[in-house]
Amino acid sequence: MTNLRGVVLEVADVAETERFLQEAFGLDERVRVRQSAADTNGFRGFTLSLTVGQPSTVTSLFESAVRAGATVIKPVTKSIWGYGGTLQAPDGTIWKVATSEKKDTGPATRAIDSVVLLLGCSDVAASKKFYVDHGLTVARSFGRKYVEFDATGPVKLGLYGRKALAKDAGVPVDGSGSHRIALTGDAADFVDPDGFSWEPAQHLADR
Repeated sequence: MTNLRGVVLEVADVAETERFLQEAFGLDERVRVRQSAADTNGFRGFTLSLTVGQPSTVTSLFESAVRAGATVIKPVTKSIWGYGGTLQAPDGTIWKVATSEKKDTGPATRAIDSVVLLLGCSDVAASKKFYVDHGLTVARSFGRKYVEFDATGPVKLGLYGRKALAKDAGVPVDGSGSHRIALTGDAADFVDPDGFSWEPAQHLADR
């Protein structure tokens, strides 16, 4: 059985990315960093989302990310889904900060309810079957458009069509080269249909 334990961003400057993650979001070990010089260009095929409890938390995290060096892609705004925006970190990772709530219900905080990794898939149904065969349990599924798996670890995993994910992020869909991310879990190493690599969490601990 596979449980998503965390993600590893592969970056050119480890110290700089660690600084950004701390100053922008105060993230813990759910998102780790290691050095990589792998070629990558354009959209890397994934986004990381921080889901929070209310609009003021979105604003706080978004503004601290900009101060830490992020570039705004979509400014925070209200929508029928809630409140949120997207930005790109100095290392190239696309982050979304959002809440389903439209009004604050208490004092402003910087509490992150969950970290969500969305993978852009060429065929959502095929990737869904692949992950179910590897032991993941589907929590929600909307045909061939979107799949969300049960969260058994500190990071939630979802599948989205690559074009739809790029549109949601606000970036062109074109991209090539390395995804510059690895997923850590309980199972042995494997690679999914879209080239996203999984490795045992112990591998990271041994490095």
